[in-house]
Amino acid sequence: MPPASTVAETAPVVTQDPPGSDDPEAHAVHRAPSPSALSELLRLAWPVVGLNVLNVMALIVDAVMCGHLANGEEALMALGFAGQILFLMVVVMMGITVGAVALVARAHGARVRERVQHLFQQSLQLTLILGVVAGALGVASSRPLLRMLGADAAVEDAAFGYLAPLMGATVFAYLNILLGAVLRGVGNTRLALLVAVVVNGLNVLLNGVLIFGLGPVPSFGLAGAAYGTILAQIVGVLLTGYMLRRDVEPALELRLRWAPLDLPLTREILRVGAPAALDMMIMNSALFVIIALLGRAEPLAVAAHGIGMRLQSLAFVPGLSIAQATGAMVGQSLGGGDVGRVREVLRASSKLAAGVLSVLGVLIVVFADPLIALFGAQPGSPLGELTWTWMLLLALGMPLVGAHFAFVGLFQGSGATNTGLTINALTVFFFQVPLSLLLGPVLGFGPLGIWIAFPASYGLKLLLEVVAYRREGWIKVGVHA
Repeated sequence: MPPASTVAETAPVVTQDPPGSDDPEAHAVHRAPSPSALSELLRLAWPVVGLNVLNVMALIVDAVMCGHLANGEEALMALGFAGQILFLMVVVMMGITVGAVALVARAHGARVRERVQHLFQQSLQLTLILGVVAGALGVASSRPLLRMLGADAAVEDAAFGYLAPLMGATVFAYLNILLGAVLRGVGNTRLALLVAVVVNGLNVLLNGVLIFGLGPVPSFGLAGAAYGTILAQIVGVLLTGYMLRRDVEPALELRLRWAPLDLPLTREILRVGAPAALDMMIMNSALFVIIALLGRAEPLAVAAHGIGMRLQSLAFVPGLSIAQATGAMVGQSLGGGDVGRVREVLRASSKLAAGVLSVLGVLIVVFADPLIALFGAQPGSPLGELTWTWMLLLALGMPLVGAHFAFVGLFQGSGATNTGLTINALTVFFFQVPLSLLLGPVLGFGPLGIWIAFPASYGLKLLLEVVAYRREGWIKVGVHA
């Protein structure tokens, strides 16, 4: 597969800065006309959409399969609890991926090939170290976390049987995440999509066999979903590594040797990535609180929340994909010193993401009953009613979430991850969690009150992001990084 093109194929033309100018935009590297921000965004985003859809569909298929086990409701509750812990594991990896993508995209935009390669090698080694450490800690902490979330003994055992093998194989999950992210940073989103097609197709096939059993293969139940996922992830790492060794992406060379760790570069990667990881950690803390509140208010609401979150994950895919493409374009544009291009990208990104997610929100409401039935929950049953309520509130917040994703791409791509961290901390700790506590346990609205805080928090978050964008601190971070 030929490498994807960069944002601008033509050579930069440097112009003279106005005397005494302190305006970052005055220092821009002016390029010959490039594709419109929208067309370039779509070119980068559509393979990312496909990749993320495949990843989320694999999770949904897992839930659908497990929902049709003899102990379907218990399995869905176990997946609901386990999902929060797995999300926490992904968050830990963001400290490397967000920093690596931002720095790789910037180096690629500036056409500094050796720095791109050095960043890739160092990121791979950091990922291997983190994967081993995080996996060991994950196995040790899973049961205490499940109890803290309110899982009863039977659900805890089922969830741990699913989590333990996945935690042990964390390094393969992390390598898949990093390889896809770095490919995105150099503008090659199609290779990651190709690998995802193979991996997720294999994942669904293996999970079906291992969950229910086939011929001489016994049924492993919920744990079978974990075993199938691990085998597919190993194939994904090997396949991507093979293609990089074959120079399918010339910007990235996979060197099978251990280089000395570059501690200053590690600090630079973590300086950009750690706030994004902490940002997501804060979000996960809020989800932990929500799951704990739901588990104490109505245990069945945890299963409803898990179903809704899987559908939400699928609906959020276009927005997240647009955010990822936006981040790559922002990094490449700032690498070339083109701040005006960044503004154009943000305008296109916010309109596109908000529009697409609004349409998906309508579809969620229109097709709520058949979607609920897919998971083995009957519409009109207690589980079905709780799930419908949660899906309606998710749908109402979709336009706000879409616009929010555009700003996520801006702040991560420019390296201004501290801005996103500050906004998220303020909205989660001083608005979303207090509002969930107030409307849920205090005022007695139960799961409905807890869930209402979700769309409300995104409204406040978007307002603060617009204010931060207009203050232009991200320009100073991005241009002078």
